[in-house]
Amino acid sequence: MWYLWNVHADSSHENIYFRKSWDCAREVPIIQDEQKQRKSLRCIQLLVTSLTGLIMFGLAFLSKTSFLLLITIANPDGITISTKPYALLFIGVLLIAPSLLTIFKNFWKISFKDSKTASRKTLLWVVSVDILVASGAAVLALVAMPHFDILTNVMILNSIGILSAVFQVIAFTKHRGKKRFCTISILAVVLLLAGYALFATGYIREAGQRLSLRDTALMIGLAIVCTICVSCNWWENYASLFNIPFFMNTTADVKRAANMVGILSSVVRIAVTAAVLGAYVKLSGQEWESVLSVSRKDKITVLSLFAIQAISSALCRWFAVVACKMHAVRRSFVYPMWFVSPTVLAAFVLLIWIPYHKEQFFQFSNIAQLLNHSFPLYCQVMVSFYNVSDVISPYLQTLDSFDLMQADVTHSLCMRPSFYEGDVLGQGLLSSSVISWWLGLVLCTIYTSFQRIKRIQRTRDLFVRNLYEAAFIESSMLLNTKFEIPKLRREKNIKETEKMTIYLCATMWHETYDEMMKMLISMFRLDKFRPKRNNFQDVSFESHIYFDDAFQQDGDRRTVNEYAETLVEVVREVYMIFNEEGTGVFRETKHIANQKIIPTPYGGRLQYTLPQGNTIIVHFKDKHRIRHKKRWSQIMYLYYLLGWKLHRRFYQKYQENSMAKMAIEEELKKMKNNTYLLALDGDTDFQPSAVMLLVDRLRMYPEVGAACGRIHPTGTGPMVWYQKFEYAVGHWMQKTAEHVFGCVLCSPGCFSLFRAAALMDDNVMKKYTTTATEAGHYVQYDQGEDRWLCTLLLQQGWRVEYNAASDSYTNAPQEFKEFYNQRRRWGPSTMANTLDLLGSGEVTVKKNKSISTLFILYQTLTMGASILGPATVCLMIAGSFSFVFGMSPNGALAMAIVPPSIYLILCYKLSSNIQITIAAVMSIFYAFLMTASILSIIGDMVLEGTFMTPSGLFFIGIVTMYIVTALLHPSEFHLVIYGLLYVLCIPSGYLLLAIYSMVNMNNVSWGTRETAAPKPAGGATATQTQIQKKIKYEKKCKCCSWTLDFQVSEDQEVTVAVPVSAIQKEPVSAKLQEPEETKRYLQKVPCSSNPEDPENYWISQLVEKSGELKLGTAYLTNDEVQFWEGLKERYLKPLDEDKAKKKKIEADLKDLRNKATFVFFICNALWLVATYFLQEIGGPVSIQIPKLYANGTIDPDGKIFIDPIGLMFVIGFALLLVIQFFAMLWHRLQTLIHFIAYQGTESTVIKKNLKKSNEALNKEMVLKHVL
Repeated sequence: MWYLWNVHADSSHENIYFRKSWDCAREVPIIQDEQKQRKSLRCIQLLVTSLTGLIMFGLAFLSKTSFLLLITIANPDGITISTKPYALLFIGVLLIAPSLLTIFKNFWKISFKDSKTASRKTLLWVVSVDILVASGAAVLALVAMPHFDILTNVMILNSIGILSAVFQVIAFTKHRGKKRFCTISILAVVLLLAGYALFATGYIREAGQRLSLRDTALMIGLAIVCTICVSCNWWENYASLFNIPFFMNTTADVKRAANMVGILSSVVRIAVTAAVLGAYVKLSGQEWESVLSVSRKDKITVLSLFAIQAISSALCRWFAVVACKMHAVRRSFVYPMWFVSPTVLAAFVLLIWIPYHKEQFFQFSNIAQLLNHSFPLYCQVMVSFYNVSDVISPYLQTLDSFDLMQADVTHSLCMRPSFYEGDVLGQGLLSSSVISWWLGLVLCTIYTSFQRIKRIQRTRDLFVRNLYEAAFIESSMLLNTKFEIPKLRREKNIKETEKMTIYLCATMWHETYDEMMKMLISMFRLDKFRPKRNNFQDVSFESHIYFDDAFQQDGDRRTVNEYAETLVEVVREVYMIFNEEGTGVFRETKHIANQKIIPTPYGGRLQYTLPQGNTIIVHFKDKHRIRHKKRWSQIMYLYYLLGWKLHRRFYQKYQENSMAKMAIEEELKKMKNNTYLLALDGDTDFQPSAVMLLVDRLRMYPEVGAACGRIHPTGTGPMVWYQKFEYAVGHWMQKTAEHVFGCVLCSPGCFSLFRAAALMDDNVMKKYTTTATEAGHYVQYDQGEDRWLCTLLLQQGWRVEYNAASDSYTNAPQEFKEFYNQRRRWGPSTMANTLDLLGSGEVTVKKNKSISTLFILYQTLTMGASILGPATVCLMIAGSFSFVFGMSPNGALAMAIVPPSIYLILCYKLSSNIQITIAAVMSIFYAFLMTASILSIIGDMVLEGTFMTPSGLFFIGIVTMYIVTALLHPSEFHLVIYGLLYVLCIPSGYLLLAIYSMVNMNNVSWGTRETAAPKPAGGATATQTQIQKKIKYEKKCKCCSWTLDFQVSEDQEVTVAVPVSAIQKEPVSAKLQEPEETKRYLQKVPCSSNPEDPENYWISQLVEKSGELKLGTAYLTNDEVQFWEGLKERYLKPLDEDKAKKKKIEADLKDLRNKATFVFFICNALWLVATYFLQEIGGPVSIQIPKLYANGTIDPDGKIFIDPIGLMFVIGFALLLVIQFFAMLWHRLQTLIHFIAYQGTESTVIKKNLKKSNEALNKEMVLKHVL
């Protein structure tokens, strides 16, 4: 693609080593490296995963123990409770509890996300299987198990893996898997069948003594058949392995319509369980009416066991998912689940052994003397006492529920002839069956310990079914784990781990030296993180910097401006730092490859090969040759990277071989899905982990089109402190709520990862090239281009996600004016894009499965709260006036409205600079008022003697909510300090800024990083030169947010210049069109190959600035030159000046401003008027709450009235904050899981690839030695 024309060198290159011999001091910027994992993070990872495993083991133990105790007390001979149907009823409820949770969960998903419906064949199959499974579980738990001993019941629940073991044998045989896995599965089948045989033999030998042979055989048959029926539950785990079309299509259909199928399945299970329960109680001769006359003691016993089992089962399943997602499958999931049954068995043995050893059950009689510590005799006495109700009944009244359950557990074992007769063979059969079932379960689920979990994985990809089986908690979760044959899994992993390409695309304009340094260090970190020369097969990086307005004219010479020169100097400095090896005094410098400088149709290009082999390409844009501003730079790299470099490559393949159209299209689809663009600002600082955490989101979820992380503003001063807390609250609450309830509406352009397939989709990249022709376009398209791009993605059906663990840092406005101008752009554009999304809500809901009607409603409420922000602040200030000055509520409200109303009028009459000055002064006074408001709330609580006042409840609730939220973000907890400043600035941020932004909506200039236009080098007049010579002293003075220039001339006159931060913005017309004198540059400029051409003077200029980095001139191919010319002509041609159109746009912008401000402020006025009339009505609309004192006592006569102002305030914000708070809790948990998973896998990936790299290097060295 390139050909070298000339290599520029200077004498400094030849004297590098000589200079290094004496130039021994260095100035090195702070470079935080993430290559080595911190020990604290490793300790946290081990602690969290270990704690998760222990908690899950304890929960599974409680679940299984409480369920078996319920089964035991439901035994017809049990003495714990007399009303057996009551126990059976709650056993039935436990069986359907997972189904109820599934219905609730799936209805929630349907409410907030799209859902599909399965075919009739699929529904019929699912219903048939669920009837088998539900009837098997119900008959086993309600009918069969109460007639067996406790030890049998502990282990018979493990026999449900029989069909899974059989299917594993068939699958391994069919796919010729490893023999050891097939052998293990065969052994599992043998052990499970042996368990059945031993179990049946043991009970058949004892038939006739307690139950007849017929009844015994019936119970044995029911137990075996029911466990086989239950084992059909995980048919999906093996259906796709047999390549049978019906099962493959059914599995795919079930997965596609998981929500609707889950609801139907749950309803069927509930109905079947209810039918079995009702029929059994009736057929067994029991009466349902007895349920109404249960004693309080029996209720407490049954309900306690029910609550323990239901809660522990649900939590256990949840912790199992967490453990797997944290990549702690073995130590936190598989091993704890394997050892639950032996632990429960040991617990029940102890429960039987301890009373026997102490003989405490029989201490009420002299029979204790006859036992002589003989367990068979102990069992005989136990059984005889159960048969003599008139003897045991008085004693039972003195025992508590635990002793009664203990007696029932002992009796369930003692009633077997093997124990009260001392039959060693019978005991051996029982022990053998118990061990066989447990070993069989371990062997048929041993595949779970070899699971390969991705860094971030969906629950549905970990487990087959949505939830758990209440009666079989540990075995059901093990069997529910996805089964994969190692050979097929490797093929699948190879397919799914195709190499990703990430293009880093940074846009620059007037960044400072330090800002450029941060961003370039971040790019060099990625070069070190994934060296191109090593064998890292997961991802490759290529960095691009698009530099706006980089060129200027110096007479007849075309040069780059000072910002472009600074960038080249920064690249050189950072390159030399990262190019050094070793940590000693004499550091080695690696060989520096020749870099390239290339003239292009749009300006120029520098291409750097980094020390580890990756590249950074700097595109210098000439605004006279190609359209400037950020959105057009984005369009430039979208079409270059995705159109020219990606799509064209496959289009050429298609032209060469049109017969392979299907294969080429499929390959292109894969490439589009595995190609990502990381959008950056010129001052963004980030670590490699931040990028990889975003990659995980797009890698795992194919419907995700973009992902963003946590943006941290940097800088110093009060304005930055305010923004630090503002950003924190916005990410903690709003971003997380959007992510949980639907999807994020805006992925900020300073650090966001986009999927190529999403950007190249219909109505996205192409529509993004739309030139603004209407007033609304300038607000929506150019003032908030990042939000508009995300709106296009959402409307096309793509999802945008937020990952709080992905941290990046960007400079925030440090001056009041710059801050107001930035938010003047953001506010209207945010409102315009949100209204656009809400306006297309009906269509978007149908197209985007992450956006539901409820989410649209939530966004409507959020938009309403945003619009009514000024009125709400006025209500807050009115409350302060009322308390501090003793004013009437209506008078206070009127007083609170006057200042913002005056400011609104002034904003229409005065220039923007004066508006900002007035806002700054008013912000100071409002800060004092906010201080009074806080003190008034505290004073109100003191006067009332309780915090149960409307304002007190809200104040304490908000403070508590933010402190809890900050505690859940430990690395950001210090931001709470800035919370007080944030509160004091609420009127400025939500009242004055809202007024300023709306009134100045017609100003579509950028507002930040703007500097005065450079003066022509040779065009200065003599007068100007003389003025420059007369200046003897010049000084800049910063005071708060203002910067003043002082100049002292020869005449000793001190001139105070206009504040630099208040330089008059260019008028709209200047921003819309190019000046007349630049039209000569709009013609097509060829890429001259003559280095002496004045047009190429910038080349020698940058060669000189590059120092040790040798720049060689190269040129584009004819095809690429043609591409750039075509792209410029179609989308990026500089705009021609049209004075008539310019005036029309200015008028339209003012008209749009007037309409928008009218609607905006009339809504606030209506809100205030409604509050006024409610205040006039008074008592009838007030809410009365009891007066609660600090010591917890309630005043029976005291009432607190929530007045309409307080009520409107609470309705306006409190509900929304509570919703966002709960969303934050859920999102924090998911972030913790992802972060721990990343910490546990990234070091493994690096070690694995470094090992491969070392092996390859050793082979290369051996080969060289041989040759």
